[in-house]
Amino acid sequence: MGKVLDIQSLNISFGETKVVKDLSFSLESGRTLAIVGESGSGKSVTSLAIMGLLKANLEAEVFEFDGTSLVNLNEDEHRSLRGNQMAMIFQEPMTALNPSMRCGQQVAEMILRHTDSDKSEAEKQTLQLFEEVQIPNPKDKMMAWPHELSGGQRQRVMIAMALACSPKLLIADEPTTALDVTVQKEILRLIRRIQQDRGMAVLFITHDLGVVAEVADDVLVLFRGELQEFGPAQQVLFQPKSKYTEGLLACRPPVDTKPEKLTTVEDILEGRKVDTREKPDKANDFASKPPILEIRNLEKWFSLKSVKLFGDREVFKAVNDVSVALYPGETLGLVGESGCGKSTLSRCLVHLHEADKGSIFWKGRDITHLKGGNLRALRKEIQMIFQDPFASLNPRQKVVDILTEPMTVHKLYRGQKVERARFLLERVGLGEAALNKYPHEFSGGQRQRIGIARALAVEPELLICDESVSALDVSVQSQVLNLLNELKEEFGFSYLFISHDLSVVKYMSDHLMVMKSGKIEEYGVASEVYSNPQSTYTKQLIDSIPTVSQ
Repeated sequence: MGKVLDIQSLNISFGETKVVKDLSFSLESGRTLAIVGESGSGKSVTSLAIMGLLKANLEAEVFEFDGTSLVNLNEDEHRSLRGNQMAMIFQEPMTALNPSMRCGQQVAEMILRHTDSDKSEAEKQTLQLFEEVQIPNPKDKMMAWPHELSGGQRQRVMIAMALACSPKLLIADEPTTALDVTVQKEILRLIRRIQQDRGMAVLFITHDLGVVAEVADDVLVLFRGELQEFGPAQQVLFQPKSKYTEGLLACRPPVDTKPEKLTTVEDILEGRKVDTREKPDKANDFASKPPILEIRNLEKWFSLKSVKLFGDREVFKAVNDVSVALYPGETLGLVGESGCGKSTLSRCLVHLHEADKGSIFWKGRDITHLKGGNLRALRKEIQMIFQDPFASLNPRQKVVDILTEPMTVHKLYRGQKVERARFLLERVGLGEAALNKYPHEFSGGQRQRIGIARALAVEPELLICDESVSALDVSVQSQVLNLLNELKEEFGFSYLFISHDLSVVKYMSDHLMVMKSGKIEEYGVASEVYSNPQSTYTKQLIDSIPTVSQ
């Protein structure tokens, strides 16, 4: 096997800031190399430099693709390689795909651009590619717009586009981060199968070592632009030489135990001992009290475009006859794939959606159709932490204004709002210096901490965490999960914890509810649901969790 990539002493810098430092590695055809590290480690910057899509200062002793130096190529030379000899699957397919072009057209355009095929032949090849990546009803999906496909189907279109010209190198940049665990497993198997069938070299970028165990032959670990470890996957995953690699392996929530506290990368790097005793199961204790929140036969409908006979409008039931109770002081986990109704249910609870049928009781009071001042008062008691902290924080406001505004709305801490904001920032692990900064000046994990502080500003009794850690690196995720558990013990509130990641939900939850197609598929004590699932769907979710195991 020949070297497809040969990189020696690569340095990448933006102005005076060096983001990749003296990096060396090689990749042979037919093998998969996983580059692992946190956000800001230099993973994506390295891949973009290989693709010729990076405007930065680049220096290297050797920087070659298939024997061709990439250092001084002009734009036309790079363009002839991109799509033809090397291709890339991006993290977010909805952003990477052209929303104004049908999916089949976008793949055919790649074939027409880089080969001598005519339009008819390009369409035939596109259909073959859609079949190869296992898109259901491929002829119909070729005519679909990107927004009409699911996340997994859009990612398959991106893979088809990348494979269109049979490249020698496929770069997959976090291709499964935003996907459900079941879809993620399918995509990982697909990439692995195609790589083996075609003998391509694959550069797979991720921060999740569970995913690495599924796909990689070799692993390269980056930390702040510096190489920490490079070697065969089995060696790196089971006999790590670097403390940082050891920390990445230790910080993911374990699936077979429930420790008091998750180990973080910093714990390993600084040699701190972590309390790994089993957390006591209090689910039955919580359930012995009257529920603080009770949902009875709740339904939420959305109208579809098609109209049935006699003028009746067809509806889609996003939440369909859901009944469940949440008890004071507990964490109720809610898990399911995208489109199962998780977020719609949570939005009904805070009246961002109005329920079409059923009832919601808060502390014994019917709040299903609250309006005006009563609704405003309820929103003080029930707060949400959203998935994307950057989108949910006002970019024009300083942190001090973001935290004090809810206090002003609810007439809390008059004359002491800034002091309260300062206390909350300290409590979520950010110092007083954060008060006068804007959201863009923080990392993703820090912004999520600001979102948590804002939710705590009005002293809620229930916090709804809607995919609040799914976009975070596993190292930052462990810190935030530890913080959420600490805050729960300190302030005594309850959680509705929503995620598509069953390992995270199982770790956080006392009771666990599994949703599918708007209905409750399974409910029970979290540890019992995980160890003895009654539903085939729950078993499928558990089997899809990527784990590092020999």
